[in-house]
Amino acid sequence: MTNASQSRIAGWRSWCWTALLLLPVTLTGCLKPLIMLGYLIGGPPSIEPDFDVMTKKSMTEKDVTVAVVCYAPLEVKYDFFAIDAELAKYVTYRLVQHKVKVVNPDQVRAWLDENTDWDEPSEIGKALNVKYVVYIDLESFNLWEEHSNNLLRGRSEGLVSVFEIDSDGEGEKIYTKEITSKFPLAAPRQSTEVPYATFKQQYLTRLSEEIGRLFYEHYNGDDIGDAT
Repeated sequence: MTNASQSRIAGWRSWCWTALLLLPVTLTGCLKPLIMLGYLIGGPPSIEPDFDVMTKKSMTEKDVTVAVVCYAPLEVKYDFFAIDAELAKYVTYRLVQHKVKVVNPDQVRAWLDENTDWDEPSEIGKALNVKYVVYIDLESFNLWEEHSNNLLRGRSEGLVSVFEIDSDGEGEKIYTKEITSKFPLAAPRQSTEVPYATFKQQYLTRLSEEIGRLFYEHYNGDDIGDAT
């Protein structure tokens, strides 16, 4: 292929994606065919994981093993008793899906249950012999729209940190990111439209995806399906 041809193709790809970005959000129903056209022309524009950008490291590197730990305060666990274990499992599944080697969450939970006096996430990393500990501090979690008892909308806030464990078992916090999550993005759902348990699963899937994207590549347009 000549340089001129390559230049024309690159220009066409750039024009397509610029046009898509300039379309009004109100045309969401029309965007999907155009996004598919962009995918066919040049593939979806990918977004580099924030962890990789900030640390110049990657969880998909060879011989890297990760443990996922979630902490939820008593006021959150009062309404969602096992939310810490549930979210850790969902995030683990997301990372495994994207080729990250992660310790079985049941193994992590067993260690936590046997060592209730643990103080630092690095202790978990040392005990389980991993390179990184992903520590999720879930400050709030709810499945209801504010000031409503018949509208479902997942909402949560928290802090995601990563501790790197060296060869001596010492840990250092190398990454921190605040998370503020809301699902669905555009509007809440009527509780009569979807069973509560089903909606909880849907939101944990969404929240774990938001957290997981900090550590693996994703694409523009991935959130369209979660708008409503």
